[in-house]
Amino acid sequence: MKKRWVSWWIANVIWIALFAIGTFVVWTREVDGAGVTQTPELKLVAFIVLLIASIIPLAIQLVWMMINLKSGRAS
Repeated sequence: MKKRWVSWWIANVIWIALFAIGTFVVWTREVDGAGVTQTPELKLVAFIVLLIASIIPLAIQLVWMMINLKSGRAS
């Protein structure tokens, strides 16, 4: 496996871990940083915001994967 693929997998693992940790924090907290008690609806909204924010790294990872695939075929 080439270095660029190893880097890609490491970056993926980091992003998945960050998303999992963020999800765990959102679903287990009782009170947020502003002191608002978290209801299931507010937890869902916070999760959706986290999900939307994770779209940017996902797009970057997909472009990186396509570059790796194209450069792998060329060599």
